[in-house]
Amino acid sequence: MKILIIDDSNTIRRSAEIFLKQAGHDVVLAIDGFDALAKVNDTHPDIIFCDILMPRLDGYQTCMLIKHNERFVHIPIVMLSSKDGVFDMARGRMVGCEDYLTKPFTKDQLLRTIQTQIDRLK
Repeated sequence: MKILIIDDSNTIRRSAEIFLKQAGHDVVLAIDGFDALAKVNDTHPDIIFCDILMPRLDGYQTCMLIKHNERFVHIPIVMLSSKDGVFDMARGRMVGCEDYLTKPFTKDQLLRTIQTQIDRLK
């Protein structure tokens, strides 16, 4: 699977990249929402993990823009946040995300989330 990781934290991007590559996935990295929009268009990922708190274009705005494009509406988006608040989860659902993962995450949590999205697409 091709997986896009959108996060302004180099540590989170690199950790996710290592975990996912070890599991045999192709990984595309984006440093913010604007970078992500270009990479979604260029790479057509199978799943997107998107940080909520980013400069310039936050995760909610990024998710909403991706989901409003009919070419990408089917791509599952998992929001990433250091907070596990009900409000953040609800707001993520309102803009079209399918799931929510709290940072820092483990390799197992990341891979389980991907498997859940694969199962959902079947």
